Amino acid sequence: MPDKRTLVDSTDPNRFILLLGCTAVGKTAAALALAERLDAEILSIDSMQVYRRMDIGTAKPTAGERVRVPHHMIDIVEPHESMSVARFVDAADAAVADILRRGRRVLATAGTPLYLMGLMYGMFEGPSADDAFRATLRDRAQREGTPALHAELARVDPEAAARIHANDLKRIERALEVWHLTGTPLSRQQQQWTSGRLRYSAAVVGLRREKEDNARRINQRVRQMIDQGLVDEVRALLSEPLGLSHQARQAVGYAEIIEHLESRCSLDEAVEQVKIHTRRLAKHQRTWFRKFPTARWVDAAPPEPLESITHRLLDAIKTP
Repeated sequence: MPDKRTLVDSTDPNRFILLLGCTAVGKTAAALALAERLDAEILSIDSMQVYRRMDIGTAKPTAGERVRVPHHMIDIVEPHESMSVARFVDAADAAVADILRRGRRVLATAGTPLYLMGLMYGMFEGPSADDAFRATLRDRAQREGTPALHAELARVDPEAAARIHANDLKRIERALEVWHLTGTPLSRQQQQWTSGRLRYSAAVVGLRREKEDNARRINQRVRQMIDQGLVDEVRALLSEPLGLSHQARQAVGYAEIIEHLESRCSLDEAVEQVKIHTRRLAKHQRTWFRKFPTARWVDAAPPEPLESITHRLLDAIKTP
């Protein structure tokens, strides 16, 4: 029997809506407005919003917003834990089933491309982790730097290297591990992501802005996070007995503040790096969202009010 993570679901597309949009585009506000109009619950597809107490730096919806509209896949693991794509997909599948069983719609908001692709296109059954090989890679990363491992990945799997950031040790490690254990590039094993067959029949819409407008909003958001107490949030997380997992420490907004708190850069330098890395993340997201060629995009621009944007997204959802 096929693994459940690769089955194409027969969901009515009117009951499953996927909202694409890169960071700081205005997705959270739009999702709240859409969910209220569609009698939907929000499914967050974000690899860092799963962590409890990592609130400011992940731009989680506020407590009030979560009362206003039920949210799923937020605050489900501790910061010292690791979250895999497979674990996320299993938990998200259960959440989707629960929402649909209660007669409500699912409004999935996409932030993390890898988790998005796993949920919507399925997972390939890769080899189990090789702890000894991973330890060797981590030792090399300490001595040579993560970019050196990324350069090695570029030689054996250039397609995977092109979509993985040079400092994303977790994903570089897995791609090299798959090559080491199977002799087949990870990118080739993930070809179901170009098959066009979605696991959930969905109405796919997207919200986007001009790059300059998005960059301005990113810079504004980062400054707002600092004003809201991001440094204190990171300091508190680091002081917890079990600390932060390697995965959580790598999150944009956290990795840079950790560098500051460990006296490797000034706060101003850390803030500037958060802005740079967030803009890079937005570019990465835009690239991945192209894998949804049927998505109906709504272009937003200042000073268009949220109400107008919401109406246009609703029209896009209803378009056959």
